[in-house]
Amino acid sequence: MQHDEVIWQVIRHKHCSFMAKIETGIFCRNPYNVTGVCNRSSCPLANSRYATIREENGVFYLYMKTIERAHMPNKLWERVKLPRNYEKALEIIDKHLMYWPKLLVHKIKQRLTKMTQMRLRMRKLELKTREKIMTVPTKQKRREARREEKAEKAAVLEKSIENELLERLKKGVYGDIYNYPVKEYNKVLDMDTLQAAGEEEEEEQEYEVEYVEGYDELEEEEEEEDMEDFGGFAVNRVGADVDNVDAGEDDEEDDEDMEPVEPKRGRKESKAALRKAKKDEDGAKSKKRAKVLVEVERDLADERQVATH
Repeated sequence: MQHDEVIWQVIRHKHCSFMAKIETGIFCRNPYNVTGVCNRSSCPLANSRYATIREENGVFYLYMKTIERAHMPNKLWERVKLPRNYEKALEIIDKHLMYWPKLLVHKIKQRLTKMTQMRLRMRKLELKTREKIMTVPTKQKRREARREEKAEKAAVLEKSIENELLERLKKGVYGDIYNYPVKEYNKVLDMDTLQAAGEEEEEEQEYEVEYVEGYDELEEEEEEEDMEDFGGFAVNRVGADVDNVDAGEDDEEDDEDMEPVEPKRGRKESKAALRKAKKDEDGAKSKKRAKVLVEVERDLADERQVATH
């Protein structure tokens, strides 16, 4: 037989698993408690006739317990669904709890009001954007950052992507329907012009080197031919030793008359220009020698004619 006073004396003074004693008071953790306070009128175990409101998946339900169902634990609580409209929910509570104690009905309505306000605040908070505080594993983050840096250095992503895009652009894969960034496009054009200018300079240098080498060979061949041509004058110089003094004086006079011509110097004198100047000096000396030999032969011939007469 159900005896509420005995149950309350046992729960209050001996032991209750739902009781929570703290500095501010004694509270009840039973989910069917209306107020959450551990007292005689609010205890769902020590009252045979009891009612409360609970929420399940965003829906409010009115739970009612009567003494006629005390012998059936599986059917102890009767559940009634309450509408989302606050006024209609109050009407249903008044309808089902018409002959119940007024204090209990008032506590149930207070609980409904509190839960309705709480649901409204929850909806407003969900609509607002709020920062979510989360713990960040610093060691793992640093490790991943180091791995990313190593991977970027190994792959050289930017260069490979840039080269790939340039190749596609040159092949005409994209056509004329894309807008290219002006800055990057000008940069690529400048790079192309610099490369073309460098290639042209290299070609000019190679061409000049080849031309100078060929010119030197021709100059050497011409010098050898000139030496062969003037080889006969060396034989005739045997008779020129008769009057060395006159020949020496004539040579000095000719040297004074002939002034060396300085070659025009530009920014840099090449090997070909130096060799050409050397060749001109050698030719002038050979001409001087030929002139001296002819004059000596004429003097000797005049002396012979005078001697015969």
